Amino acid sequence: MQADSDSKNSLVGEEYEVEVGPVAHGGHCIARTSEGQVLFVRHTLPGERVIARVTEGEEGARFLRADAVTIIEASKDRIEAPCPFAGPGRCGGCDWQHAKPGAQRRLKGEVIAEQLQHLAGLTPEEAGWDGTVMPADGDKLPAGEVPAWRTRVQYAVDASTGEAGLRRHRSHEVEVIDRCLIAAEGVTELGIEKRTWDGMASIEAIAATGSQDRQVILTPRPGMRLPIVELDKPVSVQRIGEKDGAVHRVHGRAFVRERADDRTYRVGDGGFWQVHPKAADTLVRAVMQGLLPRKGDMALDLYCGVGLFAGAIADRVGDKGAVLGIESGKRAVEDARHNLSGFDRVRIEQGKVESVLPRTGIDEVDLIVLDPPRAGAGKQTVRHLSGLGARRIAYVACDPAALARDLGYFREGGYKVRMLRAFDLFPMTHHVECVAILEPVKKEA
Repeated sequence: MQADSDSKNSLVGEEYEVEVGPVAHGGHCIARTSEGQVLFVRHTLPGERVIARVTEGEEGARFLRADAVTIIEASKDRIEAPCPFAGPGRCGGCDWQHAKPGAQRRLKGEVIAEQLQHLAGLTPEEAGWDGTVMPADGDKLPAGEVPAWRTRVQYAVDASTGEAGLRRHRSHEVEVIDRCLIAAEGVTELGIEKRTWDGMASIEAIAATGSQDRQVILTPRPGMRLPIVELDKPVSVQRIGEKDGAVHRVHGRAFVRERADDRTYRVGDGGFWQVHPKAADTLVRAVMQGLLPRKGDMALDLYCGVGLFAGAIADRVGDKGAVLGIESGKRAVEDARHNLSGFDRVRIEQGKVESVLPRTGIDEVDLIVLDPPRAGAGKQTVRHLSGLGARRIAYVACDPAALARDLGYFREGGYKVRMLRAFDLFPMTHHVECVAILEPVKKEA
């Protein structure tokens, strides 16, 4: 009897007519059932009246996930999705195909503002932010047109047909496609969707910015051999090892060459690089305008990847300045050391920031830039950074919630936000990139 009383009925498939409320972090809006249960509804917009069909959740759950399957009263910001694979139960790669481009940026701005207020206790004015989310150069397009920006696409392969596609939202199921509208031209021209990929689990396609380098990284299913890769453009091939999970070169270069801030960066093993072709330059410009490096400055570049910001700072602090980069990925560290070998006073250390930084013995710096993973830097690291006396700190964030939380920790450490800028470097998705510039709070005389 106890097991029966504890079991809860699934509500998947149940439908509710609801008024849609504000946007929430994660690509959905908030609504409530007539009984007051919270719904996180995708494929809708604030102010609409819709029929929402539950996709996840059970009786008594704190919230349910749902898709808007019928639009009863549409928002003025709604358009027909340009992509034929977007919509309830379809491809999960985009969140806002059904919204005008300007509306997408407003929604992202509302999410940033809500997270700043909720997690950091900051208004946009207190964060030095005008509330706008800026499109990248060339991305301000009319409604119904989609910027082709994604230079790295992770295709999944349908196990039964070998066809390439993209994952459905919160699912392992594959939506087979013939073209991804947000994929950059260099990815589309490879023709991955035209071929079958028997025995493969996934294919990552990379089209470098600033060079003609193209790469595919294949993940075979257990026990399966690689196919002969013949694509529409020259391409280097790597594979993920079944036993070690490492990246192994099959043929061609083991890296691609990316270009930003008038420098060329080697990125190997499918390592991290900003996905939007304008993102690296956009972020370097925002960080340098915020930090204002001076000749002779000592700087830290944390979570430095292949050295994008370290290189930009090193260029500006001159021969008497110095930069220390810290990065956990072994191949990224190798690439960073290669990319920055022309600077005598740049050092790259491998390891986790929270472990390596205390061991360096550094107790004072002029500038800090950190670009942590989606989870953020965390309280321990922020506390350490707050004690180094930096004149300016630049925090680059792809998650507004993690950013806001860490800004609260910086405030506890005696730093305030001088300026915040937000960039729509992931059009059609809920993701947004922010750059916050912090400086010490001036003590009263």
